[in-house]
Amino acid sequence: MTLAADRVSRTAGGHLVLDGVAVECAPGATLGLLGPNGAGKSTLLRVLAGVLAPTTGVVTLDGTPLRELSRRAVARRVAVVEQQADTQVELTVLDVVRLGRIPHRRAWSAGTAEDAEAVREALAATGLTARAGQSWHTLSGGERQRVHLARALAQRPRELLLDEPTNHLDIAHQLDLLGLVAALPVTGVVALHDLNLAAMFCDRVVVLRAGRVVAAGSPGEVLTEELIADVYGVRAEVAADADGRPHVRFLGVLRGARERSTGAEVG
Repeated sequence: MTLAADRVSRTAGGHLVLDGVAVECAPGATLGLLGPNGAGKSTLLRVLAGVLAPTTGVVTLDGTPLRELSRRAVARRVAVVEQQADTQVELTVLDVVRLGRIPHRRAWSAGTAEDAEAVREALAATGLTARAGQSWHTLSGGERQRVHLARALAQRPRELLLDEPTNHLDIAHQLDLLGLVAALPVTGVVALHDLNLAAMFCDRVVVLRAGRVVAAGSPGEVLTEELIADVYGVRAEVAADADGRPHVRFLGVLRGARERSTGAEVG
């Protein structure tokens, strides 16, 4: 068992951001959260991580409601990679990755041999070993995203949640990062805008619109021309590639699609 959301709703500022969402993450698989801006993807990730509490419904971890678990217990299992994070403090890559060990350490205690090994493994997995001593402020956007992933891996999580991890990355870095995530021995939940990246790297996808789940299943089952027109307001052609995964070719915006309201909160 792993993370699951059962009829989760979330209200913010008087607006219903999530509306009766049910999501179940298969152990070891990569689940993609899709949908237009305002669909609720980022909010759902934060609810799954326990950062936000649902207004109604329940999120469980191995069948236990998150509200019955301590923040430290959840942090030892679930790691989150946000869209962007920055700091004015002068930190090295190693300093940032070491932050991933905080949930496993007592306050003010020194790092253990296990902490050091977890950090070494995380740096190696993300190809950052040679950059451990480099200043955070000298890194490119793609390199910083990789450091965030290494910090999350240093937690040694069983569940890894990523919010638009490919934003601002070039194509090579997008493919590299998502390929790395998909190959990890963890349960992954990734919020994405790019439908073709979701089709390439996700085992299953959930499509949200205005806070509701409108489709769920394998990329081949879900990413149809009809769904893309209905949810995104875009005309597209969908064909299977050599591996049987769908490839989407966008043809144009449907009339009136730009004026559609997709939800109350960008997510």
